[in-house]
Amino acid sequence: MRLKFVAPLMPTLVDQPPEGENWLHEVKFDGYRSQLIIDEDGTRIYTRNGLDWTSKYRDLVAEAAHLGADSAIVDGEIIVLNDAGLSDFGALRKAITRRQHELYFVAFDLLHLDGQDLRDMALEERREILSGMTEPGRRIQFSEPLPGDAKAIFHLLDQAGLEGMVSKRRDSKYRSGPSTAWLKAKCYAVDEYELLGVEREAGKPAFALMADRATGRYVGSAFINSSRAIRERLWKQVQEHAGEAPKGMKRPATQWAKPGIIGRVKHLRGEEDLRHASLQDFWEEN
Repeated sequence: MRLKFVAPLMPTLVDQPPEGENWLHEVKFDGYRSQLIIDEDGTRIYTRNGLDWTSKYRDLVAEAAHLGADSAIVDGEIIVLNDAGLSDFGALRKAITRRQHELYFVAFDLLHLDGQDLRDMALEERREILSGMTEPGRRIQFSEPLPGDAKAIFHLLDQAGLEGMVSKRRDSKYRSGPSTAWLKAKCYAVDEYELLGVEREAGKPAFALMADRATGRYVGSAFINSSRAIRERLWKQVQEHAGEAPKGMKRPATQWAKPGIIGRVKHLRGEEDLRHASLQDFWEEN
């Protein structure tokens, strides 16, 4: 029987991981959420939106034989590691096209095995079966649970420069779509960006529009939550360095600035563009 792609369970973003014995915690990897399917037609790998990317992951498809399953649906993340041993989203795209041998599939849930639908089984039981199918040292690895207190785990992951953690109810069933049975808590990073301008509308918070310093690409906006003195100093600086809108950007409520103002922005780690971002400070580049 040919197995069909199952829409993934999507965790809910929270500020802090949940406490208590009812939860298990895993590293949130910085890669592509993927689904590996094995059946009588062979092995396929799908994106989280159900696109068939089997041809892009030839080495991982070959690795699936080591799972020892006649049929299976495995939920996981495809990643590549940097020199520090951390998942590196920036290097992932290059690895897919040029360095297939550097890809890993980190498996964290098992939805189907050898003719049996496991989605009504408790998460902990599904993961126990999955753990027994994977082998150390291979390209398909099991996402090990992290021992200890949730706050302590989160702190250590933040210090290590990881994206965050996912907490899952041990007894939860697998249900497609948004769910509070899985919660993701993301760590924050602080980086420097070029200030393009400040967006101000009456009755609304002000936002700093930021660009990548190397490429000039617009990466998103950062809430200006600094002190009143800093906000006023920023507005004065932008007015004194008034510039033109970047090509293709039309935002009527924005005062654009000439290049040369750098902002320090706190934002969620592991996102391609700024999310949950706030401007911490700014200065004029010498």
